Formats: sequence, C-alpha cells, structure tokens
Amino acid sequence: MWLEYTGSVGGSVYNVLQRGVEMFLYWLLLVVVFGYPQQESAKTEEQAAAQRQASLHDERYRQQAIRTNELAAHINSEADARAFVDAVADMFADSLPPSWATRGIRERIAHAEFEAVSDPLRQIPEQRIADVWNNYVREIGASEEAVVTVAEIHGIRDAAFAVGQVMWTRGTNQSAWTMPNYFAVGEDGKVAEGCRAVEALRVIYDLDGMFDNLGSARERLRKGVVASDAIKKSLENTSTTQKTTARLVVRIDTNPLRPAEYKYVHEHGADHLIQLVVILAEELFPGNQQASSKAPQRGSPIQSN
Repeated sequence: MWLEYTGSVGGSVYNVLQRGVEMFLYWLLLVVVFGYPQQESAKTEEQAAAQRQASLHDERYRQQAIRTNELAAHINSEADARAFVDAVADMFADSLPPSWATRGIRERIAHAEFEAVSDPLRQIPEQRIADVWNNYVREIGASEEAVVTVAEIHGIRDAAFAVGQVMWTRGTNQSAWTMPNYFAVGEDGKVAEGCRAVEALRVIYDLDGMFDNLGSARERLRKGVVASDAIKKSLENTSTTQKTTARLVVRIDTNPLRPAEYKYVHEHGADHLIQLVVILAEELFPGNQQASSKAPQRGSPIQSN
C-alpha cells in the first residue's frame, strides 16, 4: 500500500508574532524539526554519538506522544482536558511561549475539549471552522482559492485520521501528528461531523501551513474518493507479508495565504493580525456553546489606522 500525506515548505508570518501575548496563533505553531546537522569534518565517533542522541530524542518524543494519546482517550473532567491540552503544548514547548502567557487560551481550549468529549452535540461544527477560516482568508485579502467548504474540511479530517491511524497502529510513525485518540469519531469508526478542540486546531494548521492537503481533499472530492474507504480497501487487498510503506512528499510552497499574510502585516502591523486572530479564536472556541458559529464580518472590529 502507498500512502501519501503531502505538506508544503515555506516561511510563515508567525515568525513576526513571537511575543508574550495570549493568543491563538501561538497554538498553531505545531511544527517541531528535530535535526542533527553534521559537519563534513566530523569524526566517525562524533557522528555515531549524534545518531545515538537523535535516536534517544526520537524515542522520548514517541513515548511522550503515546502518553498524550492516552490522555486524549480518558477525558472525564475539565481537569483531564486541561492535562491533555498541556501535554500537547509540552510536545511543542520549544515553539510556544511560557505556559503562564497562554493560560487563558489553554483553559478555553480545554473547556471546548471537555464539552466535545462529554456530548457529541457540543462538538465544534465543521461549518463553524469553515466560517472562521473563511473570514480570516477574506480579512487578510487572500485569494478565493483559500476559501473552504464543509465537505473539504471533512475530507482533510478523514484523510488525516485514516493515514495517522495506520501509521500509529503499525508503529511506523507515533507522533503528535498521528495520534488517533484526539479525533472525534462516530459509531462507524470514521471522523464525526463535528470536531474536538485540539483536532480543530489541527484542521486550522493544515489549512494555513499544509495547503497541499486542501488541494488533495478537493481532488478526492472531484473523483468521488473517500480517503478512509480507499485506505481500508487497500489494506484488505494487501498481503500480510507485503511491506506497507508511507511517504511524505515535500513540495515548493504555493500557499496563497503566505503573500496575503505578509502583505497584511506590512500594511496593518502585527498587532492587527493578532487582534484579528484572537477574535476568530473566540468564535472557534466560544465560552458559551450557544454562541453563534457565525464569524465576525470583514472590517469589524479590525480597522486600519
């Protein structure tokens, strides 16, 4: 079987937002690169030591992912949800501000996480995610190519869960990206119509940072292909003795969000982008679940000077 989950390479506007401000974008910095560059003149012993260090680091990260995945499966209170949210944040501590600077947003996410786990009717609707994302796209002036539909969001989630589940259960990749227990899953074993809170953040990250995944979802929709069904069929047709592989394809960044984000920051300043995203975060994770899923209208309350 051949699985492909594509990603894009490029800069990010988030680099200008490294401030001690409690904000949603910090939680979207879900990228950790574990690299151990070696100088050409390095001795064999040094190379071996670096490889051992990398191996130990990877194993610690894998064990951390396993513990976090278990936390995601056993949420019976808001305290449990907060422990899970904190555990996820700890996995990306190098990319996030101190916990005290994000206490409020973590509590908001944990509350939404517990609500979604406790009652499927309180899951975050895919329509709300689409509304919030599309408002962001239009507010920063990105092209309509970045506007998404509920069906496309569902397709992204379906593929992420199906691919991650295969990698996790087979032990080929056990990481924050393949943990299966933080997805909202229906009785049919597929992703539900709504999301859990951390899962919703994963969707937003994919839309902004891995735009090729949206393109793949659109292609599958055009062809009438459901990723989870295709993967299941492929697994059924694969001999138990046949080697199953997965690959990550890296392409040059063609993300339409990048130029729009840079232009927005250049014209309005990083503070305006921060304000915009904080407002949208409150729409995505309202304190009152009866709150409207309608995203704020363009131009309000963010105004140019």
